Amino acid sequence: MEPLAKLFGSPARLKALRLFIFNQDASFTLTQVAERTKLSKDTVRRDMADLLSAGFLRKKGTATPAHFQVNKNFEHLSALDTFIRETTSVRPQSILQSLRRAGTLRLVALSGLFSGVLEPQIDLLVVGDHLEERALAHAVRSLEAELGREIRYASFATADFRYRKGVYDRLLRDVFDYPHRILVDKIGL
Repeated sequence: MEPLAKLFGSPARLKALRLFIFNQDASFTLTQVAERTKLSKDTVRRDMADLLSAGFLRKKGTATPAHFQVNKNFEHLSALDTFIRETTSVRPQSILQSLRRAGTLRLVALSGLFSGVLEPQIDLLVVGDHLEERALAHAVRSLEAELGREIRYASFATADFRYRKGVYDRLLRDVFDYPHRILVDKIGL
């Protein structure tokens, strides 16, 4: 079977591909891949075996457990990298649906990873009332599993955000001075 035919086969495989494409210099064990993609170990084991036999992945070292990394010599790596990067996105409604469980949202802004600019310090800014940090962290981890990439985020209470905006906080300037997208604005920016 041709290597490209083995690459795409299921949503689980797509999550694994995204994880490895966005983290090409990192190596992961099967357990780490399962945790980061929120998939079962059996599913990950099958997909990793196929990606390994296609030549997309290589085993790194001889230690147990085995570590897997992107094979830099894979003949279609640059094309696959471009394709995955350009087609990976999360619908804004999915983001808002995940975040609403964390509390009352007053402002949600996307920058960095979501706008194609990697310089800003954060990718997601959440401002709200009575935000529950555990629920917010869980929502962000779910988004990370879909994207295959770590999301840098910051959350503020409404009063704290207004104060920081008034003193021209550098973190907020990094979001609003670069390309960004506002999903919710109940503050009136």
